[in-house]
Amino acid sequence: MRESGILMHITSLPGPYGIGTMGKEAYRFVDFLKESGQSCWQILPLTPTGYGDSPYQSLGACAGNPYLIDLDTLAEQGLLKQEEYQNLTWYRDPLRVDFGIQYRQRRKVLKLAWSRFRPDKDYAAFLEKNKNWLDDYGLFIALKEEFGGAPWQQWPEEMRTFGSPQAERKRQELREAIQTEWFLQYVFDCQWKKLRRYANENGIRIIGDVPIYVPLDSVDVWAHPELYQLDESLAPVVVAGCPPDSFTADGQKWGNPIYNWQAMADTGYSWWIRRLQAAARMYDVVRIDHFRGFESYWAIPAADKTARGGKWVKGPGLEFIRAVQKALPDLDFIAEDLGFVTPQVRQLQQDSGYPGMKVLEFAFDSREESDYLPHLYPVDSVCYTGTHDNVTLKQWFDEASREDVAYARDYLGLNREEGYLRGMIRGAMGSVSRLCVVQMQDYLELGKEGRMNFPGTLSMDNWTWRAEDGFDSPSLARRIHQMTRLYGRLKETGKVSGAEKTV
Repeated sequence: MRESGILMHITSLPGPYGIGTMGKEAYRFVDFLKESGQSCWQILPLTPTGYGDSPYQSLGACAGNPYLIDLDTLAEQGLLKQEEYQNLTWYRDPLRVDFGIQYRQRRKVLKLAWSRFRPDKDYAAFLEKNKNWLDDYGLFIALKEEFGGAPWQQWPEEMRTFGSPQAERKRQELREAIQTEWFLQYVFDCQWKKLRRYANENGIRIIGDVPIYVPLDSVDVWAHPELYQLDESLAPVVVAGCPPDSFTADGQKWGNPIYNWQAMADTGYSWWIRRLQAAARMYDVVRIDHFRGFESYWAIPAADKTARGGKWVKGPGLEFIRAVQKALPDLDFIAEDLGFVTPQVRQLQQDSGYPGMKVLEFAFDSREESDYLPHLYPVDSVCYTGTHDNVTLKQWFDEASREDVAYARDYLGLNREEGYLRGMIRGAMGSVSRLCVVQMQDYLELGKEGRMNFPGTLSMDNWTWRAEDGFDSPSLARRIHQMTRLYGRLKETGKVSGAEKTV
């Protein structure tokens, strides 16, 4: 079955409170996807963001992001009064998320909702079902608040060691703050389940994202230091990144601690399985970020200033993949197999059975033939115009060399009458890849202003793009539907289940 979908993170939806939420705009976008003939909505990680506001640097790998909680829904439930949040300043620019404002304003408002909440049996059942991660996450966030938001490495020494008598005493002292976090996770879970169910009932599956690494400042590292390559002072010995290439002379030093894969294996990869079980409760399909790191990862000495001094180290390989498949036999995956792909990485991707990714923007290097040219795609793959880490299509045409643009024009038969951007989307939709995903920014024909992330940088431009009201117009839905039908990617209307195969 041929299918297509749209990539757009929830934070990018319009709305009055400074950030896209799981409110009416999200339901309207599901309606737009259905009207457009799409069968998939791809989003970025839904986990809580930390330093730099990146959804790929989460404070807790199993938790949900409270910024996405819809305030109007809480008001309808009697947990908030509209005057308590509607007159607050939520943004300086309606087309950009201001995470500083969200940090200062939203938690105060959400705490008001908690003060009016009356626990019931559903809440008790949620706490019991999620106890294996929720208790520690609640304590971690309460301690961060207690210590002014500082990373756990800067907490008082007795608090840095998980399970210490002093840290355990805090479970009682900070009980109110911990229970607030439990409540926020419960509300997130309720709102997300309702939205996902609505999407599924309208024939739309949710493709979510799981980063391969977690940040050092996370409950996952604080509570499980034995699962990471840390020294006696709980500082990383090596950190993650990627080697130098033609784009970055020094490579990229991401700074994430690297797993102690032997310790992971000794537990039957229980932490990873718990993490993916949480992902399965959120998504119908999981895209595993930086899949090549399971074959070999670039390990950089933590003290190095750049990634140049790193080296390739063998990862857990197929043993890990088989453990995941045994534990989660009904969960579909997409392997993000971009970057430096060796024959060994390709073999692991093929042995896993997970479809890999093909990015059309990477195809048109006029100096050499690329593996990303559509005539080379395998059927069992996912074709993207670009991803959240890439330039938009308009930006590509604005910045690519004349030779590369000429190559794309000749290969795809691009012309001014149709429009180069629409011709590129046509090239992706017409590929043999079973699933095609197009960024919303590309359908909207946005340039640099619509780019979601500039990798390797800390910038107010990262993760902040929001669409204008009315972006999801009926005329755009009709145009997308026409192309989807033309290339045989329409799916019969009907409900879907999370266990049904997608790609």
